[in-house]
Amino acid sequence: MKVCPECAARFRSATWSCPSCSWRAPRDGAINIVTSAESVPGFTSSFFDALPTLEERHFWFIGRNALIAWAVGRYFPLARTFLEVGCGTAQVTGALQRACPTLSFTASEALREGLLLAERKAPGAELVQADVQDLPWEEEFDIVGAFDVLEHIADDVGAARQIARAVKPGGGVIVTVPQHPWLWSPLDDYSHHQRRYSRAALVELLAQAGLRVDRVTSFVSVLFPVLIASRLAQRGRPVDPHGEYRISGFANWVGEKTMKVEGALIRGGVSFPVGGSLLAIARRAS
Repeated sequence: MKVCPECAARFRSATWSCPSCSWRAPRDGAINIVTSAESVPGFTSSFFDALPTLEERHFWFIGRNALIAWAVGRYFPLARTFLEVGCGTAQVTGALQRACPTLSFTASEALREGLLLAERKAPGAELVQADVQDLPWEEEFDIVGAFDVLEHIADDVGAARQIARAVKPGGGVIVTVPQHPWLWSPLDDYSHHQRRYSRAALVELLAQAGLRVDRVTSFVSVLFPVLIASRLAQRGRPVDPHGEYRISGFANWVGEKTMKVEGALIRGGVSFPVGGSLLAIARRAS
């Protein structure tokens, strides 16, 4: 069901038009504007400037997308609808469209700048400007994904509960977050992160939202020593926000091949205890 932002009425409709109070979402091209925001605490629209190029080529984005697509097919093979919250440029949604063509996709983002890029990245997806802290859906989707979103939000419990509310009973939630509080570096400050997560903290967060966790694993684990060295080298120096992504073609190729091996191990049942990021797969009670 959709949730009207004006009167909070629940309604089922293919359009954003409330039958109770006659509210109708304005549109900007393909974007349905449910929540209009000029800025969002914990994020800045300038991050979108370099993302399109980085997301298409860098091994970390490619490897993460492959893991997410595997999780969708492995844990939720009967799913038909998917919502990505905090989608940014909808690069993940676009990758999932190619990997999971039977799914119908909705991509939501609080900042218009990301959704303007999403029209190209995820053609055919429904685009909705909405805040993850006040999502306009209830029991609507088979799967909701939040990929490197929760660490930006001060009230991550509230956001996780909004995500859980948007999922149908028995439906799934897939999230990725940066791991290990002790790995904090100036890049986390620059990125407006509120926290990095331990495995226990992420499991507890999802449990507080009413979700049962089916699987948790670290990733970027084989390359973890390289990541540690990079983050330690950043301490006490001016932040280079794209330094970790500015690598040679050969280094990117090695990273991509390494992530493929790591992904194969995860698909085979290995759950890594340490890594740069965490992947969690959870389910709402039926």
